This record gives sequence, structure tokens and C-alpha cells, in this order.
Amino acid sequence: MPAGTANARPFRAVLGICLALLAAACLPACQRGASPGAATDDDGAPAPASRPADAVLVLRDRLLARDGAGFARVAVPPALYARLQDGWAHGTTRWPLDELPLDAHIPRMLAALQAPQADKALMATFRRQFANADADIDQAVRALMVFGGEYVQQAPEYSQDARDHIAQAIAAIGGWALAAPLSDPARAQRFFATLSAAAIRSGLDGNHADADFARLGMTQSLNRLSPFFATLLAQLRQQYGLDLDAALRSARVTLLQQTGDTALLRLQYVLASQPVDARLPVVRIDGHWYLADYVRRAEQSLHPGAH
Repeated sequence: MPAGTANARPFRAVLGICLALLAAACLPACQRGASPGAATDDDGAPAPASRPADAVLVLRDRLLARDGAGFARVAVPPALYARLQDGWAHGTTRWPLDELPLDAHIPRMLAALQAPQADKALMATFRRQFANADADIDQAVRALMVFGGEYVQQAPEYSQDARDHIAQAIAAIGGWALAAPLSDPARAQRFFATLSAAAIRSGLDGNHADADFARLGMTQSLNRLSPFFATLLAQLRQQYGLDLDAALRSARVTLLQQTGDTALLRLQYVLASQPVDARLPVVRIDGHWYLADYVRRAEQSLHPGAH
């Protein structure tokens, strides 16, 4: 990517966050078909996992339902969930947004999209530096792939299995991005206009996101972010041919081993025409199963600087 000017930063922020969200969104997935993991509690909330494989299935279902608050509720045990809610109110944690690479830049993306006539400003930058400039965009994508890979490999919160999984996802998403018509101005116009409207509809002020998150709390904040992410994924499918729902539905999960309250799953799925093969440790807490890495990182998010 050319060195550029400050005017290019909003576009780069949007492009970078989009690719980061894509890599993270494909992590929880599982086998086709109905399963006990799709059940709900008496109050209508998604039920926690009753089998090791369901620890993946319940998360897959919440992603397909565009239910960020429900995702958080079934991803961790109830006691930890309650502490995370309190942490949101006090600004200690922003989990499960912490599961997204570059999560700290989500407010910047919202702010860029919410600026007056944001779609026109983004398109002006796009036309100057990226319209029909496939080589420049390819260079930007390759740089983001390198950055994302280095970030995940160096971040202490990721296990080696998680690093291997995310590396495969980044490679698949990067391959898609290099082949996608990202330099097409007509597609970019529709993409930015639709995302800008969705960012405004969220009611979250990108320039004061921390205050909004604390005021609204975890559940309401995730409820407001979920439609925005749903719009992002729909636009990536409609404008650029990336169907993450198909990736989620294509996958298979098998139980490799179980010892008491711990188990290891094998997750296989196809992302952007590329096979992904990953291992996911799961843990049983108070009779229900959870992704071990999610529980660990959610706990760590409540104690920043302690790991």
C-alpha cells in the first residue's frame, strides 16, 4: 500500500477491521443438522452445551442468528458471565469483542463510518488510491495478513492450537481477498453506503464508544453491534462473494478424546474454498461444556495486565 496521507486512514481502518472480523468470525463452527445444542432454556435464552461437541454448536447457532448477546451467554459459565457483565459496566473488559483481532479499533471503524457523509469521504479516498488499483490492494491485503499472523503468533492469550487454527483462517481469508473484486468502485460504493447507514443505526457513538459500552452494558451493547456485523457479513457476501454462513454450515466436529471434565475436538470446515482443520480443547464446568480458550481469555480479560 502506498504511504498515503491521513485521509486514507478511515478506509484502511475499515478494510483492516473487516478482514480481522472475517478471520475471527469463522472460528466457532460445527457439523450440519439439528442437535441438542440448539435447544433453549425455559426463558427462551440459548441453552448451554450438554455434550463436548455442543460447545461449538451453540456458538455456531448464535453466530448464524446474529445474536452477540446470546453468544456471550452460552460461551462461558453463568458465574463468569455475571462477572463479565459487571466488568463491562466498569470498563474492565470488553469480552467477547476481545476475541476479535484488532478489537480495540472497532470504535475507530464506527467513527469513520458515522462521520458526516462518510460514504462519500471513504469513496473519495478509495478512488484516489484504490479504484482499479489491484496491485495496491493486493499489497495492503498481504500486509494485513502478515500483521494478523504475527499478532496471533505473539499474543500470549492464544494457545498453539488456536494459533494454528487462526493461521489457517487468515490464509483462507487472505486468498479470498486477493481474488475478490475489491478494487471495483461500484461495489465499494454500495459497501460503504450500506455500512455507514448500519453504523449510524447502531446508536453507538464511535467517538465515545467506551462511555456508551459502560452505559449500555454488555447485553445491550452487543445487541446494538450485532445488526452492524450482520450487515457487514451480508455485504461481503453480496458484493464480494464471501459467504461465512456457508463456512459455518459446512463444518464437521468430532470428539478426539475425553478425560473427565476435559475433551479435545477436531473441527473441519471449508472457508473461502480452503479446507481448515483445527483442534479445540473444551472443558466441562458445572455440568456444561465450553471452549476452554474462551473461558480462559474471558477470565483473563477481567484482570488486564495480570498475564
